Amino acid sequence: MKKRLFIALTLITGPALLSSAQEGRGFYKDVFQDSGIMLTSRRDLPCTRSMSLSLESFISAQHATGVKPFTATDTLLQKQMICGSEVDENGILLYPDGAPRFRMIYMNGGKAAGHGASLGEEGKDAIRKYIKAGGSYLGSCAGAFLASRASRPRDKDTITYAHRYLGIWPGYVTGTKLEKSWTDIRIEKKSPLLKYYDFGSDLQVDSVRHNGGCFANTEYNFPPGTEILARYGRTGEELKYSIEGMPSVWAYKENESTGRVVLCGSHPEEVAEGERLQFMNAMVQYALDGVGNVKIKGELKNGEPRKMDRSTHHNDPDFTKIGDRQYHHFTVNVPKGTKGVRITLNGVKPGEYDMYLFADDRGPAFKGEARYQNIKLGMNKSIDIVDPKPGTLYVSVFCDTTVSTMETQYGTQYYGRTDVLNGVPYILKAELQ
Repeated sequence: MKKRLFIALTLITGPALLSSAQEGRGFYKDVFQDSGIMLTSRRDLPCTRSMSLSLESFISAQHATGVKPFTATDTLLQKQMICGSEVDENGILLYPDGAPRFRMIYMNGGKAAGHGASLGEEGKDAIRKYIKAGGSYLGSCAGAFLASRASRPRDKDTITYAHRYLGIWPGYVTGTKLEKSWTDIRIEKKSPLLKYYDFGSDLQVDSVRHNGGCFANTEYNFPPGTEILARYGRTGEELKYSIEGMPSVWAYKENESTGRVVLCGSHPEEVAEGERLQFMNAMVQYALDGVGNVKIKGELKNGEPRKMDRSTHHNDPDFTKIGDRQYHHFTVNVPKGTKGVRITLNGVKPGEYDMYLFADDRGPAFKGEARYQNIKLGMNKSIDIVDPKPGTLYVSVFCDTTVSTMETQYGTQYYGRTDVLNGVPYILKAELQ
């Protein structure tokens, strides 16, 4: 059993689509919180406790305006976590085959352009790949700026920071110029946030903290498919340009295979009670409900072993190794008159891995739900189905072996079974009788 501590300090000094979304199954954990370079160094996220969600965070040195407090260790650790390393070739956001490892990224407030610059093109591309692969994103304030294509100031016919932003929402934001104050939030009458809370008869959330946030610019190349979920109400101080009625929360999902991007110009994330917590919870839940659909690796051919042993750098996701707490989904075509089906799972190399095998004729097979299950410990196992139903049989493999975690000054770090981060190879075979 490997005992490698996955932190920069240690590495330096020694220590096909289906119509239903995955609904939290097949992800390592629920939320990854980015409190990285030039962002608020937030360790707590009350909404995750309120909703019983699993959370991991990366936390750089304390953010301070006009100061560069982070060190080489912050920079190296952020690069290793997001972009990858020898220990984890694909980075913690992605599985070896490029699938999203977390259900959602939460991007904190702070300095959007500064954080974008610190990520570099490789880091920004990793987040874009994560969204394309089906992971969702929630950003507040700087997190909303960063997700956009660029910033377009209200009083200037220019755009700024296009080279530092992610563009995962292909629209433009405009800064409110409201600092260290608050705004009321008015929920739209048909907002999907109302699926989770009713927000009273006034559909209003009072006094949400605001500090230099933004709104969605609807007048300049507003992307089709963008949903306006809420708008600004009254503010805590008078402004040169009123922001009342401007979009304060909006969402975008490119297609059924991508994740949902939910953006908020204000700061409800630190509140631990009342309607403002419900407001944050609703945005989180809408993002989580927007993860991409289940993907099928391919069809298992009768009697032909399918070897899943490729690595991230081979760029062959349909034959790539499985990650921790991940499902790989396959299908088997069962002709009429088939008397039986045997599904066999075997390891490629020696190792203490726990892999489970599932099959179902109703849809993608998941633990606790599938008609046929083999959850014996270890890797080698099989499922025998007598008189199978003709048509499509869904088969899945699940890797239960995962890393151990510890909380440090940099947030969540990995140790123990870090070998699973680069994936576990296996062979899967279907035999029809």
